[in-house]
Amino acid sequence: MMATGDIAIPSFKALAATGELVALITQPDKPVGRHMVLTPPRIKVLAEEAGIPVYQPEKMRAPEAVEQLRACEPDLVVVMAYGQILSQEVIDVPKIACINAHASLLPRHRGAACIQAAIEAGDDETGITIMHVVKKLDAGDIICQLSIPLRGTETAESLHDQLADLAPDALMDAVACLAEGADDRREQDESLMTYAPKLLRADGKIDWNQPATQVARKIRAYHSWPGTFTIYPSVKTGEDKQLKIFPPIDLFSTMKKPVGTPPGMVLEAGPEGMLVSCGGVHGGAVRITTMQPPGARKMNAESFFAGHKIMPGTILGLPSRAE
Repeated sequence: MMATGDIAIPSFKALAATGELVALITQPDKPVGRHMVLTPPRIKVLAEEAGIPVYQPEKMRAPEAVEQLRACEPDLVVVMAYGQILSQEVIDVPKIACINAHASLLPRHRGAACIQAAIEAGDDETGITIMHVVKKLDAGDIICQLSIPLRGTETAESLHDQLADLAPDALMDAVACLAEGADDRREQDESLMTYAPKLLRADGKIDWNQPATQVARKIRAYHSWPGTFTIYPSVKTGEDKQLKIFPPIDLFSTMKKPVGTPPGMVLEAGPEGMLVSCGGVHGGAVRITTMQPPGARKMNAESFFAGHKIMPGTILGLPSRAE
């Protein structure tokens, strides 16, 4: 198995339980936290506890890494949230196949941010796809898929955990089919393809010109990475500050506002939360109830407004002077 992210842990455990997992290939240990402590991926720790050999090449395409993989003589290579692009040389090593478990219903949402994309797009469902690995990103033939409904309340964090638990069912079905020689693959329909690129912190800035439904989806989709934020002017200094915003969000998608109310305007501010006007054809507003100002902890609206001031009429999201 090639895996690094925590989403792969349930699938790793399922493969390890078969007694046929010959090795784990994962990313190198990385510095974590304020003190930059060198920390292994959680999946590495589990593998070592299970007595499964672990390899951590800096680059999987390096000749010595490829030879290390060949020495394992794998029938099958399973990839999930590994974090490196595989060369054709690596893909060709296993005797039967190199397969990937991807957290979307391909061809929708190829790429790293597939979980966030499904929520932000307002999809009715998502799921796990098991596919053959090819050099083109997430474009291989599909072996099988399992889906779950989206109810409009999920965050990326909660959906990540649901899909992690779903993945072993799809994966073990695919492994069984391949072991029996029954590879009923089907090509992906390229006309239905969407792309979900890796997200950066800057992507979390809220655009209040969007409708309330889209703003609320983004806040859920980007929790807990990369998070969402807006800019507000300090009453004391006049300087622009960044305010992190967290779910849950109260949505008022059909709320009528006074004519001429601009997007990003604070309509109400107090212990019940901060009601903010949104844009779009139908407008609406969202109420923010959990937030985090600079240099402080995450807090509810009552705690925030006990020590900070954002007055009704304030416009959020204006570019900072630094920009």
